[in-house]
Amino acid sequence: MADPETQLKIAFHGAAGTVTGSCMELTLGQRRILIDCGLFQGSRSLETLNHGAFGFDVGTIDAVLLTHAHIDHCGLLPKLAKEGYRGGVWCTAPTADLLEYMLADAGRIQESDTARRNRRYDRAGEKMFEPLYTEADGLRAWRLTRPAELGTWFEPAPGFKARLWNAGHILGSASVELEAGGVRLLFSGDLGPDNKAFQSDPDAPTGMDFIICESTYGDRPRPKLTIEDRRQLLETEVKAALARGGNLIIPTFALERTQELLLDLARLAEANRIPNVPIFVDSPLASRATKVFAAHAAELEDVAGSDIFRHPSIRYVEDVAESIRLNSVSGAIILAASGMCEGGRIRHHLEHNLHRRQSTILFVGFQARGSLGRVILDGAERVRVSGKDINVRAAVRRIESYSAHADRDELAAWIRERHPIRGGLFLDHGESEAIEALRFLVQSETPGLAVVAPAIGESFALTPGAPPKRIQTGRVDLTQLAGDDWQNDYADFAANLKHNLAHIRSEKGRRRALDDMRRVLAGYEAARSEQKRRRRAA
Repeated sequence: MADPETQLKIAFHGAAGTVTGSCMELTLGQRRILIDCGLFQGSRSLETLNHGAFGFDVGTIDAVLLTHAHIDHCGLLPKLAKEGYRGGVWCTAPTADLLEYMLADAGRIQESDTARRNRRYDRAGEKMFEPLYTEADGLRAWRLTRPAELGTWFEPAPGFKARLWNAGHILGSASVELEAGGVRLLFSGDLGPDNKAFQSDPDAPTGMDFIICESTYGDRPRPKLTIEDRRQLLETEVKAALARGGNLIIPTFALERTQELLLDLARLAEANRIPNVPIFVDSPLASRATKVFAAHAAELEDVAGSDIFRHPSIRYVEDVAESIRLNSVSGAIILAASGMCEGGRIRHHLEHNLHRRQSTILFVGFQARGSLGRVILDGAERVRVSGKDINVRAAVRRIESYSAHADRDELAAWIRERHPIRGGLFLDHGESEAIEALRFLVQSETPGLAVVAPAIGESFALTPGAPPKRIQTGRVDLTQLAGDDWQNDYADFAANLKHNLAHIRSEKGRRRALDDMRRVLAGYEAARSEQKRRRRAA
């Protein structure tokens, strides 16, 4: 039997069967560290996990190792700090610089979104929501950062030795190599694709006992495009959108995706390949993140020789009043966060542009199941935005070549290049279809390799050179939250109800349909009351 003081264990608290909420706990004796501590994003039901208790005792955590500054990897650090964590958050220096703005902004969004939800007329008289954390909590978490150099060993906690490797995903992103209890592990973090703007290709060592690899695009190969190919696609979309006479609305992540788009739009404008129209960056966070990119320009590829972030066509929108004035603009390019349309100023622009046939909504990033962006992209004719039913009349377009994630073939190649893998491979940070597709591909190439798709709450004992041993099963109920939930179904039902009723030919028929719906709901309530009565009688 393994000595509990030397047996390394790993537990998955997020991004298992879903692409958000990245968080893994490693235990060695009395010492515990986290790899990432990210926010769940997607359906309202999935987001409720952010408000629940952590799957671990905050007071027992000795250190956090952070792969990068995207909110689904760092967005629960403020909650961790709010609940008393005072250890270090180890990451690269650019990641630490970005976190100052990312975490403070996350806190402001929590506060403002909570206030907005409490003001909604359809919640009058309901219990008031409380913000998950505040801006002050975000800054408290940022002050815990401990910058580490790529390729340099450090000890985040007694018994754990770690070093960071370039992951090629975004500015400052890293894979984490870890040695503890005689076990060698490698956490991919999010891996960038080939021909990625700004970042060089991912790099990492070989000969691990265990690899924990993301699988966001594990079921999708993408066309192998150069940066010039990508710019040609963007040029085509911009010209077509502006020819319609309306705005081009681009939901975008404030970090990296915005800067990549600005790079390409500036280059196209300089070459007179797109019309000379204003490009509004309506995201204070994106503006601040862009300043960090400019400060680290010497570390980036593709930006030498010019300050593309200060192109005359680009206008940074800071205050709310200026953002509202964009309602009267037509024929402009508007970049706004968030990338999945789950919060921020993009919802404001969707409210004012989705119903306009002249407008175009261009998606350039991954849309998680249950998110508003995914609902629009999947072809919904009507959607609910901030409690309002909006007809989707705008053109909805997509460019996949801006993804900051490696595709199926690039993920498989990265795993192949890490061989030999002596113990096993965990596939996380992906939806079930993506994980299963990548698992099938990897196992077809390496039949003897143990490949595990962990669930949230699942934990394993890790022994050098041996397959992982499951010591706790995951929470089955949480797997149901990864996709669309009842609130997505309700939003779709409510947004289409009046339209569907209008298509019933007679007044009598419409009223009968409403009565039928009332009877169904009353039946559920009656059954629930009967169950309560029987429980009391028993």
